[in-house]
Amino acid sequence: MTILTIIYVVAAVFVLFGAAIFIHEFGHFWVARKLGMKVEEFAIGFGPKIYSWKRDGIEYSLRWIPAGGFVKLPQMVTSEALEGKTDHGDELTGESPVPPAPPFHKILVAFAGPFMNVVFAFAIATVIYFVGLPMPVNPPIIGYVEPGSAEAKLGIQGGDVIKSVDGKSIDSWQQVVMDTVVARTTTLPVVIEHAGQEHSYQLQATTDNAIGLKMLNLDPRDHPQVMQVLSGTPAEKAGLKPKDVIISFARVPVASREQLIDLIRKRGGQATEMRIQRDAEKITLQVTPTLDPETKFGQVGIMLGTDSTQDYIVQKPGPTPWENVSGVLYQTFTVISALVHSHETGVGAKDLAGPVGILTMLAIEVKTDYRLALNFLILLNINLAIINLLPIPVLDGGHILMALVEKIRRRPMNVKFVEYVTTGFAVMLISFMLYVTVFGDIKRLSFFRAMFDNTAHIEQTTTPAASPPVPAK
Repeated sequence: MTILTIIYVVAAVFVLFGAAIFIHEFGHFWVARKLGMKVEEFAIGFGPKIYSWKRDGIEYSLRWIPAGGFVKLPQMVTSEALEGKTDHGDELTGESPVPPAPPFHKILVAFAGPFMNVVFAFAIATVIYFVGLPMPVNPPIIGYVEPGSAEAKLGIQGGDVIKSVDGKSIDSWQQVVMDTVVARTTTLPVVIEHAGQEHSYQLQATTDNAIGLKMLNLDPRDHPQVMQVLSGTPAEKAGLKPKDVIISFARVPVASREQLIDLIRKRGGQATEMRIQRDAEKITLQVTPTLDPETKFGQVGIMLGTDSTQDYIVQKPGPTPWENVSGVLYQTFTVISALVHSHETGVGAKDLAGPVGILTMLAIEVKTDYRLALNFLILLNINLAIINLLPIPVLDGGHILMALVEKIRRRPMNVKFVEYVTTGFAVMLISFMLYVTVFGDIKRLSFFRAMFDNTAHIEQTTTPAASPPVPAK
C-alpha cells in the first residue's frame, strides 16, 4: 500500500468519523443557540486540546481522543470528567450567574443531537440510493464437510446451499455467521438446499476459540490463501509465496482451510501436486510434506488464511433510504438482544467494538470503496443516536430523564448530587471504553490487519436493490 493510500485512508476516516460527531454536537449547539441558552464551548473529541479558537465568546476546539465530542452548556448538568469545569458565573469577575433553563428547553437540546444523527443517516442513505452500493458476492454455499462429522452423517455435502438459520432467511455467508452468533441457543434449526430440495436440520454450533463466538461446523466455499511461508520448510522449497491461492492439493479441489490441512496431514513424506493461483496465473508445484514424528501428521510450513480478494457487484439504484436505515436498525437491535441474553448467546461486552475497532472498520471500508464507507457511516450514526438516548447520566437520554424528573418535581434536582452522579457515570463510560478497547479491539488487531490487507474487485455491472433481511416464514 502506497504512502498516498495511507494518507487518503487516515484523512478520510477522521473526516467521516468527525462528521458524525460534528453533526451530533451541532444539533445540541444549534438548538441551544436558538433557545437563547449560553454556550461556552464546542469540542470535537475529548482530552487535551490539539487546536482551539474563540468566536462570539464561544471556544471551539479539536481534542486528541476521537471518541466523541461535547457542547459545554452551563445551564445543563455536565461532566467535569469529560468536559472540564463549567463557568457558572463568578462574583470576583463581576459575571452574573447563568439563569436556569426550563426543563423543556433541556429536553429539546438533549434530543437534538441524536435527531441530527438520524437525519444525517437518511441523507447519506439517499446519496447511496443514487450512486449505488457494492454488495459482496459471498453466497451461502457450503464448501467442505469433514468426513465422519455429525453434519456429514446427516447427509450435508459440499455445494449445498444454506437457506435459513434460526428461522431467518439467508442470502450470504456473512448472514450465516451473524445469525449463528446472536442465536440464543447452541442448537440451531438450519434449512439447507440439496439437489433442488430443502431439508431441515438441528445443527450444533460451537465456540471458535479464535474469536470466542458461536460458529456452525460448516465452511464456506472458498479457497485458502497463503499468508506466510516459513523459512526452510517444504513450502519454501516448492516455491510457494504469500498471497498464493491454493486451488487443489493431490488433485483434490480445495474449498476450505480445514480441508487443506486435513489433506496435508495425510500426505506426510509423499511428493504431492499442488495447484495454485498467483495473481492471474495458475501454477502447478510439487511439494513433499514432512512427517512429524510425534503426531505422524504431514506439514508443509505455511500459515493459511482465506482468499483475500472479495468480489462485489454494485446495486444501482441502491437500497431505498428507508430499507437501508431499517436494515441497520434490525441489525442493531439484534445485537442489543444478543447482549441482553448474553448467557444464552455468548455475546458479551468484549465482543463489541470500541473507538479503535470502529475507526479500523471504517478504514477498511474506506480502502475498499467510498460507498461502503458511507454505508458504514449510516450504521455509525444510527448507533450513536440509539446509544445517546439511553437514560444514563452523562448521555443525552440521561439529560432528558433528569429534565423530566425536574419537570415532575417542579424544582431542580440537587446540583451537587447530579454532578456527582454524572461524573461517576462518565468515569464508568470511560472505563467501559477502555475495557472494550483492551479486551476487544486490541486482541482483534491481527484479524483487522488481515481484513485491511484484503483486496477487492468491484464489478460495476448493476443489479436491482435488495431488501434488508427479514425473518423467514
